[in-house]
Amino acid sequence: MATRIEKDALGTVEVPEKAYYGAQTQRAIENFPVSGRTFPRAFILALVMIKELAAAVNCDLGLLDKKLCDAIRQAAREVADGKLVDQFPIDIFQTGSGTSTNMNANEVIAGRANEILTGRRGGKEPVHPNDHVNLGQSSNDVIPTVIHVAAALAIAERLSPALGKLLNELRKKADEFSGVMKIGRTHLQDAVPISLGQEFGGYSRQIELGLERVERASNALSELALGGTAVGNGLNTHPEFAGRVIGLLRERTGISFREAKDHFEAQGAQDSAVEASGELKTLAVSLTKIANDIRLLASGPRCGVGELSIPSLQPGSSIMPGKVNPVMPEVVIQVCAQVIGNDATITYGAQGGYLELNTMLPVIALDLLESIEILASAVSLFAEKCVSGIRANHEKCESYIEQSLALSTYLVPFIGYDRAAEISKEASATGKTVREVVLEKGILSKEKLEEIFRGILTGR
Repeated sequence: MATRIEKDALGTVEVPEKAYYGAQTQRAIENFPVSGRTFPRAFILALVMIKELAAAVNCDLGLLDKKLCDAIRQAAREVADGKLVDQFPIDIFQTGSGTSTNMNANEVIAGRANEILTGRRGGKEPVHPNDHVNLGQSSNDVIPTVIHVAAALAIAERLSPALGKLLNELRKKADEFSGVMKIGRTHLQDAVPISLGQEFGGYSRQIELGLERVERASNALSELALGGTAVGNGLNTHPEFAGRVIGLLRERTGISFREAKDHFEAQGAQDSAVEASGELKTLAVSLTKIANDIRLLASGPRCGVGELSIPSLQPGSSIMPGKVNPVMPEVVIQVCAQVIGNDATITYGAQGGYLELNTMLPVIALDLLESIEILASAVSLFAEKCVSGIRANHEKCESYIEQSLALSTYLVPFIGYDRAAEISKEASATGKTVREVVLEKGILSKEKLEEIFRGILTGR
């Protein structure tokens, strides 16, 4: 493979001739062959957006020549358009500040800008990766900023719309099933009847609260570290730089980003990422409950609960013909397990804030963005391929009510708790229904019993 020579503070390095990046990126490629996993695309897009807007602001402040600025902005936009996606190969498990990836972006943008201006790819002339692309910035304020921007954008563009779709489908089912009475269950044992609509109403409320939680997560991410540079005191940056860049970010994204009230907090800690991840974890717990309930209520179809039927998407067994599994609820449950695990990693990573810098930023970025992305995908699929197609098994629901021993609860106002308990016990021992035992013993008239049971089946 043909190479060229690039230089950094440690000396010379051979890089691939066709690469836009330079020496620091190449050193990182060689130093961190850990997992083969790189920063998510959402992170890189947010990073180059900040580089582009930083160049614009530095030009307006008179700190950057307009010709260089235009080339930097064009190069950054090309990265955002996906033309240079192969130029970001550094492993996620790298220096804890994310410096390698910040320099990767600086070098790629500079390398392409130099090609635009001179026809020669790479190098540091006339556009320098540090002096021009990274002007007014440090990895220590840029990377925390990018984590917040990328995550907030992913919530706004992917997760919130997906949750809105699921909420809409659950509300439809709550309305559709409002007149379908079924047996309630506590401790997985028969309890008094409820409507299937009430059950789905509970699920829709969980998702409604989930939407509120992800909005809080986004708000937690809206304060940005940009402007603090190396340690939080803003060394070597114009006092108006951060405010102007963040203003342009607000205009471009529609998200209410603002400069951190205290840059030492914003760079030394990652509490906002922990808060956001905690909201995602809570959402994952809610989704697990809903998905587990739906697959339990749809179990069978003949030898399980069977009160619901869910869409059949694919054969469920390589050995049992005709078997169909609840694949979408299982997808959701697995995704939620991953999100809960990611939250543990983010929590641990946020404890890597020693003195003026957190040094576990790459893994925090990876897991926070993964949680948002996989939740958004799973929620959207769940709404579209499962919830929208759920049907109620009216006959099964009604038959379970008739057979339930918990119906004796409705007799308590008429015959007292102890006598109702005796009826339930006898029904259990004999295999008879509560209705049959009451009629045989003449405890209540047939008309009164019919009135009570008619109220049960109509939800009154």
